[in-house]
Amino acid sequence: MKISQKGIDLIKRFEGFRSKPYQDAAGVWTIGYGSTRGVTQTMKEITEAEGERMLREAVAADERQLAGFLPTTLTQNQYDAICSFVYNVGVAAFRNSTLFRLVCTFPDDGKRIKAEFGRWVHAGGKRLDGLVARRAAEAELYLS
Repeated sequence: MKISQKGIDLIKRFEGFRSKPYQDAAGVWTIGYGSTRGVTQTMKEITEAEGERMLREAVAADERQLAGFLPTTLTQNQYDAICSFVYNVGVAAFRNSTLFRLVCTFPDDGKRIKAEFGRWVHAGGKRLDGLVARRAAEAELYLS
């Protein structure tokens, strides 16, 4: 399965675009639409097209890892929501989460899955309104 444009748009909406490197809420160097792989403080400014290319490459790398253990019975909306979540928290964090276990064993348990999305709203030890909104949007997409 591959992320749809709806999933890419969700990621872009919550990541926003920044052409120059910056440190995110957790202190990680980031650029474009939330790309962190290989980003340094001295990296040159990028265009939105370069940012989208970086986003799609990162999502594709995540998808290759997810293919090894994510259920193949997910709907496109469920998959897109998981891809957005994974792009934000990482494959390892997802794989070790209660959310992952629920998606694998009870993929249609909307109440519990929505609650698990809602637990992932902290960065750098702080509850962030942007993450609260993102998790609500991911849960809504997953359940639609």
